[in-house]
Amino acid sequence: MAGRLYTYAFLADCVPFYPVYALVFADAGVSPAGISALFALWSAASFLVEIPSGVWADVVSRRLLVILAPLLEAAGYALWIIVPEFWSFAAGFVLLGAGTALRSGTLQALVYAELDRIGAAGAYARLSGRAQAFGGAAELFATALAAPLIAAGGNRLVGVCSVLALLACAAAGRALPGTPRRGTCGPAEPAPDGQGSDDQGAGDGERGQLATLRTGLGVVRRSAVVRRVLLLTATLTGVAALDEYLPLLARGTGAGQGLVPLLVLAVTAGSTVGGLLAGRGVRWLGPALAAAAVLLAVGAGTGLPVGIVGVAAAFGIFYWALAQADARLQDRVDDSVRATVSSISGAAMEAVAILTFGLYAAGSAWLSPRWLFAAAALPCLLLAVAAGRPPIGRPGPDR
Repeated sequence: MAGRLYTYAFLADCVPFYPVYALVFADAGVSPAGISALFALWSAASFLVEIPSGVWADVVSRRLLVILAPLLEAAGYALWIIVPEFWSFAAGFVLLGAGTALRSGTLQALVYAELDRIGAAGAYARLSGRAQAFGGAAELFATALAAPLIAAGGNRLVGVCSVLALLACAAAGRALPGTPRRGTCGPAEPAPDGQGSDDQGAGDGERGQLATLRTGLGVVRRSAVVRRVLLLTATLTGVAALDEYLPLLARGTGAGQGLVPLLVLAVTAGSTVGGLLAGRGVRWLGPALAAAAVLLAVGAGTGLPVGIVGVAAAFGIFYWALAQADARLQDRVDDSVRATVSSISGAAMEAVAILTFGLYAAGSAWLSPRWLFAAAALPCLLLAVAAGRPPIGRPGPDR
């Protein structure tokens, strides 16, 4: 399954529209305020669909949803190509947000369930981290591809290639396994003869989507361990969301215009390495987060280009820790509500990321980017202390 998962992850992020869509909007006459409104709509759509999509994934085919996700995103980009106007950009972002939400918790649940079925659940963090690294590599490749595509055929060719990549991603999703459901409390357990599968529908009729949502929320409410993991992932995501401001941090070091992209690339490379190392050194989560806090504060606080090396190392640890936290969450939940709980985590992560953007915008009135990045070391230190408490490892799932 590893090769199929990596292919899916690569194609999902191999979208050359990413580095140019803001320019497409501006060329269509959308104001900076309008562009900000579009980004806010994107985040809002993803947040609103996140939990319902997780519930849906626990009562219908998970593989079906990971196929539908890139198709929705492809439709959004196609709309932008065909009708480059504000209303189509807004509709496209709703489709993109829905696609992102459909994939997030669903893919995690599908992968973990298949690994658990073959007795390899311990490999989840490694596979998840490497899939994340393949996605990061795809973003780098797509960014490099955007310029020659624009030269050859303009923004329309960039859009067409983005749509084709996502259609290929949907095809790759079809190759992912449809794992029979397992669990003692779920709406989608396999039939007694073992013939039920992930592709065979909604499970028993006695438990609907609301019952699944209540069960998933009950897991979060009753389990202190699950709540701690959710807090860990949400806070890490809030800090990692600062990567949107990396160009500002790099420029604030006094680096020339040509050096800024290279400094941002260094941080992206650090994040990719962190994903590749996922599954290793699990017991060092607390000390690693403490080290990341120091690296972030010192690296950003220097205000020098060389300090970006420390920032890159810190982001590598953040993404490594995110993969570890995701694995711990999957270990603790029953398969019948796995996608639901994963999507609750995704919604929390999205909310904290939006909060981070708001805090950065407010703080930027008084502080430069380097001090805003350095201030983000404080929640990292708090996480390091929390992670040093008794382990939240691998006993049976919470129900």
